[in-house]
Amino acid sequence: MLTLDHTMMRVEDLDAALDWYQTFLDYEEKGRWEAETFTNVFLGPEDVHDQGALLELTYNHDGRTYTMGDAWGHIAVRCEDVYEAYEELMDAGVEDYRDPDSCGGSYAFVKDPDGHEVEIVERDHGAKWSLDHTMLRVEDADEAIGWYVRKLDYDLTRREEFDDFALYFVEPGDAPPEAMSVELTYNYDGRSYELGDAWGHLAVRTDDLHETWGTLMDRHAEEYRDPASCDDRYAFTKDLDGHEIEVVTN
Repeated sequence: MLTLDHTMMRVEDLDAALDWYQTFLDYEEKGRWEAETFTNVFLGPEDVHDQGALLELTYNHDGRTYTMGDAWGHIAVRCEDVYEAYEELMDAGVEDYRDPDSCGGSYAFVKDPDGHEVEIVERDHGAKWSLDHTMLRVEDADEAIGWYVRKLDYDLTRREEFDDFALYFVEPGDAPPEAMSVELTYNYDGRSYELGDAWGHLAVRTDDLHETWGTLMDRHAEEYRDPASCDDRYAFTKDLDGHEIEVVTN
């Protein structure tokens, strides 16, 4: 089962980003990797589920800036009551962005210091502020769903179809409710998207990196960065829209 392990986003000021997530979402540092040219920090709620996903913040030491692009949409975090959660964030000093009333009363949005959108959704499961899903925009819904179903053996677990767009949620078939899912957003107007570089990747975890990589190659996934090129610690493929998918071990 390729559980969704984390979502990686790049930040321009690591201290500011950490302060935002630790102050407003009560995240704690779960792990850190200090390299010569970059730092990775993994964050999540104190009581995150053992199959829940973490947020990885990547800070490159060269002071570069990033473009957001529009092929990546947002992360979504859980709460019990979206109005209470949004008011709590406003009272704490988070900038007002899209309040629940502007979103039909069922969700809301804020932004972190780097402009990454964070959706707030009501759920009756999972730790408060834990990652519920990561949204990616796709140019062909049939092909995108087929990629996640065939390559990762994911199930299409929920769909919402509207006049102008549709949302498709995919995840491992036996994942618990507390796990993260992927929301594939398809707009009917045929638009194309730019990836940008402020968002990095999704990561899935496995017990055996090389066996899983072999299965992905048998299923004709893109050979982007194989295990050998990553010191046999992880590997990367890409979905059909160019979103990077990292494979990591438990």
